[in-house]
Amino acid sequence: MARPKPLSGFPEFAPAGRIIEQRVLASLTETFELHGFGSIETRAVEPLSELTRKGEIDKEVFVVRRLHAEAGVADELGLHFDLTVPFARYVLEHAGQLNFPFRRYQIQKAWRGERPQEGRYREFTQADIDIVGSETLAAHHDAELPLVTLAALERLHVDFGVPPATMSVNNRQLSEGFYRGLGVSDHLAVLQRVDKLDKIGPDAVATLLVDEVGLSRADATKCLQLAGIRTADASFVDQVNALGVEHPLLTTGLELLAEVVDAAAAAVPGRLVADLKIARGLDYYTGTVYETTMAGYESMGSISSGGRYDSLASDGRTTYPGVGLSIGVSRILVPLIGKGVLTASRSVPTCVLVAVDAEETRGDAMATAAQLRARGIACEVAPKADKFGKQIRYADRRGIPFVWFSSGEVKDIRSGEQVAADADTWLPPAGDLKPTVVRSSLAQ
Repeated sequence: MARPKPLSGFPEFAPAGRIIEQRVLASLTETFELHGFGSIETRAVEPLSELTRKGEIDKEVFVVRRLHAEAGVADELGLHFDLTVPFARYVLEHAGQLNFPFRRYQIQKAWRGERPQEGRYREFTQADIDIVGSETLAAHHDAELPLVTLAALERLHVDFGVPPATMSVNNRQLSEGFYRGLGVSDHLAVLQRVDKLDKIGPDAVATLLVDEVGLSRADATKCLQLAGIRTADASFVDQVNALGVEHPLLTTGLELLAEVVDAAAAAVPGRLVADLKIARGLDYYTGTVYETTMAGYESMGSISSGGRYDSLASDGRTTYPGVGLSIGVSRILVPLIGKGVLTASRSVPTCVLVAVDAEETRGDAMATAAQLRARGIACEVAPKADKFGKQIRYADRRGIPFVWFSSGEVKDIRSGEQVAADADTWLPPAGDLKPTVVRSSLAQ
């Protein structure tokens, strides 16, 4: 059989990379749970009509059809492209079993049929947190969510050497109020064009606003002036007011955004900024919106994004407003692991290889391994009763730091030190007990 060719956009890690991913996922889980978020998991598929009813994503969905479907029966299902739409369905379906405000985190794969490039994949892992209320949800959660997300990202930076992150925040009410103050009726059309600013530049966006949305050149200029405002404190309020546009929704949006920025400035100074060009292309967002970049990888786009949605989940009787943020785990890790920025101290969980003197005494080696495992020390028994030199070389190839001999001695094969040890009391150095994530000394 010929060696299979890799599928573009479906990243797979080698064992060492997978260790890094597992450590990162465990860190995110712990941070989310420390803030009171409980875990859920949703199915991989959703009705295609639900996936395509909001935003401009219909061309990205992977459609799922049965190969041997019954004649005349179409399976109108698609793989979820994010975790927000399936979460909204989950809330509606299980509302009677949930206590509101409901706090959930969800770490799963998602799929998008887009052109693969750095930071964009067809299959990827996301880590989401959301807070959802019944009929109402307090505005202070708009400040809470970014603080939790930034805490999670800061922990990845401190513990594993992931580059630091900066979150940008805006408010859709602020933007909509500004556009309505200019007399624009289709604010979503303006938002969707402004959302392309980083990709195509201000001149191209101005042309789209004039040619496709029908704005005057003067109003298009005002929209770009608004999008150019970026501050690390609430001084953006005065800058917006100086543009001379008035609308009640604009006033509300300015107040809400100022509350978020002030809260972040006090808790995580320098990690969150007001950036009034942030729009988010999906039109289910109704309030605060967030995007996050990683230092040195800004060209890759946002590694964490989300926002407030007031009507994504509704059964016609009850509406469940929410606010959520998603961390692109694959978007962060694939380039960092692929470029060697992050490595694992070893590619196997094994800390100790228990040597085998002879096949007749393999049972003794297995008993020693059981003693070590009972105390939380990962170990394996040598696959073959070779000369000890060959067993040591086997451990070295596997990246296993210690070899245990039947004589009751353990050898650190890196330093060559060999000491007497008891399987009921011996402990490796803390840094050797489990593989760790290491940032390359060559990484900038």
